[in-house]
Amino acid sequence: MPLIHISLRAGKPESYRQAICDGVHAALHETFNVPADNDFVTVSEHEPANFRYSPLYLGIARTDDLVFIQITANNTRSSDQKKALFKRIVELLGENPGLRREDIFIGLVEVPKENWSLGNGIAQYA
Repeated sequence: MPLIHISLRAGKPESYRQAICDGVHAALHETFNVPADNDFVTVSEHEPANFRYSPLYLGIARTDDLVFIQITANNTRSSDQKKALFKRIVELLGENPGLRREDIFIGLVEVPKENWSLGNGIAQYA
């Protein structure tokens, strides 16, 4: 049950933003075995003053096209699956909408399965 938050600088067209959503979802489907209909994403656009980043942290040259992708998911995946997810997101977003690999910043937040309520006030995975 991933919940995805995507943050980027304001000004990109809807098709660009949707390509990011679609690419992240496809990568989750392929590497984390997320069902096709399990698609929960928010996109936040920020003015430059509200979108800060280090342009050279860890020797990675980032640009103003940087995208933050935060994925909250069950803590049930292996290290190999996580590595595959990160790699696949970069591949897919490189193809469409054409993001540079240096401009894709991914954070994975893992939670116990019982920490979700997907509606009706019920902990469906508990």
